[in-house]
Amino acid sequence: MSYAFEAEGLVKRYGRTTALAGIDLQARRGTVLGVLGPNGAGKTTAIQILATLLVPDAGRATVAGLDVVRDAARVRRKIGLTGQYATVDEDLTGAENLVLLGRLLDLTRTAARGRATELLAQLGLTEAGGLRVSAYSGGMRRRLDLAAGLIGRPEIVFLDEPTTGLDPGKREDLWATIRSLADDGATVLLTTQYLEEADALADEITVIDKGRVIAHDTPAGLKQLVGGRTIVVRPTDPDQLAAATRVVERVTGRPVDHQHRGALTTPVDAAQHFTDVVGALESAEIDVAELALRLPSLDEVFFSLTGMPGRTDVTGMTDVTDTTGTRESA
Repeated sequence: MSYAFEAEGLVKRYGRTTALAGIDLQARRGTVLGVLGPNGAGKTTAIQILATLLVPDAGRATVAGLDVVRDAARVRRKIGLTGQYATVDEDLTGAENLVLLGRLLDLTRTAARGRATELLAQLGLTEAGGLRVSAYSGGMRRRLDLAAGLIGRPEIVFLDEPTTGLDPGKREDLWATIRSLADDGATVLLTTQYLEEADALADEITVIDKGRVIAHDTPAGLKQLVGGRTIVVRPTDPDQLAAATRVVERVTGRPVDHQHRGALTTPVDAAQHFTDVVGALESAEIDVAELALRLPSLDEVFFSLTGMPGRTDVTGMTDVTDTTGTRESA
């Protein structure tokens, strides 16, 4: 299989600290690979090696078929990179930043201006394009930074926590942009602290911890690792909760695991139980407002694999920032 990028056995040390301890990463062309891990797991270090910003101490990596060490200059012509922090020039306007980058990538002045206008519109920055970046909000800078990484229409895009600092609405807008990149044939490596983001965008997910890959699969495949499914039943009439509980326990042969706010949940071993529960509730004439068969969430997967729970921030999104609020530097 031909991969857009591939890393084998990457090792990177900083003195006595091992940031990467032999990880493998790969993504098929035109897909989104999500990389999850606790702070300090090595996510940013891996991206920096793939983007030719760091040289590995061992192992090898290729991007677009080019070795990231021997062919670093050629690799840089194929990629776009958006890091954890905005890197645009605050003394220039948003449009001027993008035109400058376009010119550095050998676009003609006309082509650079056209591409800048296109990206500003795509990322909702048209009105701000004529303002100096020093006047931008944090979310606006994040979007401009993404635009800067896309100015050269890269084949492969490395996004290191690209939605940090965005409100939920702007985050969803950026998700649409990321999806469109893959739809147009680009390959995306996405690191994120939002588990919901990885679930929504990634075709496959690699989980790393302490510099090692500890799991790799599709989002659905990772959820299967935790094991089990859960049936959720919410009767339309709350007074029928007890009757619904008896039906579910009789069909599944297991006690209801949890009752809360008019709904019950219970783990099941087989998907067939769900079909049986549907029929039994109908026979018992119990109307339901909610009836679902759910896989474990990525939050549960992450906790199971790393022993580190996710944290829900004030926006209701879930991330894996540690309790000190520090960010990954390795």
